Amino acid sequence: MGWFDGIGSLIQAMLSGDLWMLQSAMRAPAAWTLGLAATILGGILVAIAYRFVPILDRLLEPVVMVVSYLTIGGIIFAGVVQRFFLNGQPSWSTTLPPFLFLIMTWFGASYNVKLRTHLAFNEFRSVMPRPMQMACLTLDAVLWIGFAWVVVVTATQETIRAAANFAIMLGTDDVMQWWFLAAVPLAFVLLAGRAFENLFEDLGNLRRGDPLIRQAVIGGDA
Repeated sequence: MGWFDGIGSLIQAMLSGDLWMLQSAMRAPAAWTLGLAATILGGILVAIAYRFVPILDRLLEPVVMVVSYLTIGGIIFAGVVQRFFLNGQPSWSTTLPPFLFLIMTWFGASYNVKLRTHLAFNEFRSVMPRPMQMACLTLDAVLWIGFAWVVVVTATQETIRAAANFAIMLGTDDVMQWWFLAAVPLAFVLLAGRAFENLFEDLGNLRRGDPLIRQAVIGGDA
């Protein structure tokens, strides 16, 4: 099966807006081809946006994480008070926080890539020859973009499945699951943007002769 098998059906389904047709079309190999293009193009556009809109670069993921975290805490606190003092709590108070945690986690992963606080063995890389350092940094970017590609495709498939089946969040009457699931591929497009942002920065440091490897501090700022 080729990489472009089913691409006509997939494009037709996207243009038609038929979720059932799109759900079936997303199983074709072409979904991975278009997913790769969307991840790379989306990541580059995000990296460009970060460069020209500094407030997004600095605050987008932290704001999403903090708002999600405070909302989770508020729901849990209110639920505990209602359960023990008011003899009842909303049924959605136990189903909404996991979805918010999902959003907080993956937007946090994007911010982690920005800060470069992932496992990178910088102590070893700092003593490597400069070409090897650049090779390791390039490998980081390729791996992150590859991970993002896989998640963008699979999470989009799950989001479309939930939308096509009108999956409703347990404990609610009209809150759809796909509203929250859609945040996962979005977060990984942002993560790809951070990977491209880092790669562009590394290429600039290589060209200028600046240090390539810098020690990252967990909880610090970039």
